[in-house]
Amino acid sequence: MMQRLVDNFLAVTKESVKTITYESLSNILRLINGISALLLSILPGKANILEGIQGWELRPKVRGPRLPRWMENGVSSFNHFVHELSVDYDSIASNAEHLSEDTIDDFDDAYIVPASPLTPNLVFSRAASFAKRERNRRHWIVSIIMFLLIPARIMFGIPFYFCKRIFNDGVRSHTTNYHRRVSSSNATKKALDHCVQRATDRRRGIIEDLHLGIEIVIETIFDVIHHVMRCLLSPLDSLRMLLRWSSSSSSSDNTKIHSSDANAIVPTATLADTDPTPTEKKTTLSRTLNTDARTCRDVITELGYPYEAINVVTSDGYVLLLERIPRRDSKKAVYLQHGVFDSSMCWVSNGIVGSPAFAAYDHGYDVFLGNFRGLVSREHVNKKLSSRQYWRYSINEHGTQDLPALIEKINEVKTSELKSSSQTEESNSDQPYKLCAICHSLGGAAILMYIITRRVENKPHRLCRSIMLSPAGFHHDSPFFFTVIEYTCLWLAPILAPILPGLYIPTRFFRMLVNKLARDLQNYPAVGGLVQTIMSYVVGGDSSNWVGVMGLPHYNMNDMPGVSFGVARHLAQIKHAKRFVMFDYGSREANMAVYGTPEPLDLGEKYSLIDVPIDLVAGMKDKVILPSMIRKHYRTMKDGGVNASYKEFEYAHLDFTFSHREELLEYVMSRLLLVESKHRTLKLKRKDEILDVK
Repeated sequence: MMQRLVDNFLAVTKESVKTITYESLSNILRLINGISALLLSILPGKANILEGIQGWELRPKVRGPRLPRWMENGVSSFNHFVHELSVDYDSIASNAEHLSEDTIDDFDDAYIVPASPLTPNLVFSRAASFAKRERNRRHWIVSIIMFLLIPARIMFGIPFYFCKRIFNDGVRSHTTNYHRRVSSSNATKKALDHCVQRATDRRRGIIEDLHLGIEIVIETIFDVIHHVMRCLLSPLDSLRMLLRWSSSSSSSDNTKIHSSDANAIVPTATLADTDPTPTEKKTTLSRTLNTDARTCRDVITELGYPYEAINVVTSDGYVLLLERIPRRDSKKAVYLQHGVFDSSMCWVSNGIVGSPAFAAYDHGYDVFLGNFRGLVSREHVNKKLSSRQYWRYSINEHGTQDLPALIEKINEVKTSELKSSSQTEESNSDQPYKLCAICHSLGGAAILMYIITRRVENKPHRLCRSIMLSPAGFHHDSPFFFTVIEYTCLWLAPILAPILPGLYIPTRFFRMLVNKLARDLQNYPAVGGLVQTIMSYVVGGDSSNWVGVMGLPHYNMNDMPGVSFGVARHLAQIKHAKRFVMFDYGSREANMAVYGTPEPLDLGEKYSLIDVPIDLVAGMKDKVILPSMIRKHYRTMKDGGVNASYKEFEYAHLDFTFSHREELLEYVMSRLLLVESKHRTLKLKRKDEILDVK
């Protein structure tokens, strides 16, 4: 009995502590979310962030009075009851009118209520009162008989009670285990359904992990207290368990002999696999910690598209990942290049409908996704390369090392595939396909550098058109925050370069926290809106979805794109010089060794070497690279005789890649189709020339 009282007390106390802790933490989070909402409503122009959040209504509309919860369709439940009662009265009264006097006389126990304005003539029966009197008489008789049988009940009841108690204890142990299995299976099924519904966001946030951790700690503490109290209240049972444990430990040697069989891996096979060979299914650390570590490959294959990964080695030993959505028989290919702090994930992050990579593939293109050097995994031929040596590069290496290696690899793959097929018509051509480039931000600056340097070196660049979404290159007209970064990188470069060779999150733990923090910012939208506002102010008012980008899986605990200090320093040099220049190595001798001139090469002055059409796209809400800087590109290209076009959209900087913009996709696809139409025109002209010769 004492053990049961202690168990009940501990169970109630444990649940009370868990409830109080959970509610306290939830109230603190609600307070933080509310304060964030208050700050957003005070900040100028930021109140509209809360308009789409459920429960917040900053501009209430004029509406009619709200009815209480117990009123349905404008009528209270009590009025509804009165209405139904009056209907019943009307039906009974109508039946009473049809009753004849002879019929009423047949009911000896019936009487008629006189008519009134509210209740017309009603017929009531006395049979109910007689039945009630009969039930009371029967109850008294049964009570007297049970009182006389009390001694017999005591004599036979005590043995029956003990037998029932012993039987119930045995059954309870079996039913408890059964209900545990059933409840665990139901919980697993519910968890699986929840995971299926939330397939697009597989992570728990920090707050959810904190709730789970607190619950586990409370469960552990009370479990220890429960075992201690059980030992104190039932010492004989504790001694028996100790003896059983000691006897089982003596037979552990025999168990170790069969441990290899117990730890055997069960082979599994997945339904509908092309290769149904049983394979091992391993549990990854990211799945254990519930973080979203999907790669670009996972996104592409989950959506049902083909995928191919190609490792490319640059001339200086960096290993780059060239990803592909292959259409091997296609004679038109497109290469997509990401920007700073980004990866190929940006081109597939909006799903089938809103992603440029899938749109190009659906239009018949062979799609290639390039990745610059600069991942935290530091892939390099020299496995002993130090972190400081790995991050020693600038935009020069992106344009003169990464892109040549990636595009030459594309040329090698496409040429071998098309020339080996029987569909090749232009056997005399060195490049039997057309390659277009779509690039964003830093990728645009690298593509321009690549085209110009290849032209200077008299080497083919393989491109027939380039579409540049808010390209970097000119930055003298930029917000104050970038001016601070400019002078910090220029003045403190000798100090910061050895200490901070790369800008990235260094450890897996902190990368996991960032991955989970993005989930929390979605669960508490006012806090997320405040963080979004702060980041927007930092970058000069750019309205990109910075919080949403943080939640993308390419910022995960296993890997993430980083930026070298050399790239940041190069951008600072471009901004300070107010020209699109290559990296300045800091001395005339060093520049002479690389460029052959004491000053770095001015790429803007070499725009006349660009021999392919360039489509420039600017964002009117872009505060990272202002539209004035894109127009600077356009004017310089026009002065150099480049076939360039200029287009503006109402976008912020990250809207070009991380937002679903149908008009942008339509524009990009229309520019790609110009290459195809031009190619057809050239083929027709060539056929006409052949016919004229004949």
